[in-house]
Amino acid sequence: MEYQVMLIMGSESDRPHAEKITAKLDELGIGHRIFAASAHKQPKRVLEIIEEAEPLQAVFITIAGRSNALSGFVAANSTKPVIACPPFSDKTDMLVNIHSTLQMPSSVPAMAVLDPGNAALAAARIIAFARGGKS
Repeated sequence: MEYQVMLIMGSESDRPHAEKITAKLDELGIGHRIFAASAHKQPKRVLEIIEEAEPLQAVFITIAGRSNALSGFVAANSTKPVIACPPFSDKTDMLVNIHSTLQMPSSVPAMAVLDPGNAALAAARIIAFARGGKS
């Protein structure tokens, strides 16, 4: 079974940030899919995406700002690795987003990576590790 990165954006306004991640994934030759679904506004759709990924060997990258419920929601409802890569427009926005991302409840493991390229690299390393170190 081939590995795949599933990117879930909180909204279409997050697409420019997602494209920075997918550009690096393309460079690394890693397959990916992008979805837009809000944990607050479309929780059933997020659950459908998670269920779709269950039979896959996949890594999630979540892209949502403010309360960043998306990363926690995905991590709480999946056994797949979750990398949160919140978008931000300035330093204040970054501080709000990173605090939200880092404050997940217990048993909700979402890793936080701010740089989009590094989020792609983290996913690539998880995939390589799962393959037994073969990239």
